[in-house]
Amino acid sequence: MAKITYIEHNGTEHVVEVDNGLTVMEGARDNDIPGIEADCGGACACSTCHVYIDETWVEKLPKKDEMEEDMLDFAFEPNTVTSRLTCQVKVTDALDGLIVRMPSKQI
Repeated sequence: MAKITYIEHNGTEHVVEVDNGLTVMEGARDNDIPGIEADCGGACACSTCHVYIDETWVEKLPKKDEMEEDMLDFAFEPNTVTSRLTCQVKVTDALDGLIVRMPSKQI
């Protein structure tokens, strides 16, 4: 289980514990965290679970695969370094303390 901090665009923080094996997106969905819409349900078929990973965590996460890279092209104001789709980030104990920030909108 990992404690993850989700920060809304307005600065509101939500710190929740997410079970291992779930995705960061499922953690947001299961805890009613606003700002992550996840329209496709986690199939990497949209960009509505886009977040900016805290820079201290970027190198600690598995690399983006080609499908995620392609979908990020459709995200609102993606950042080539910090943008991730939360449906593609699996939670493990190693993610304890992860911080993600939501963009001002999802498209």
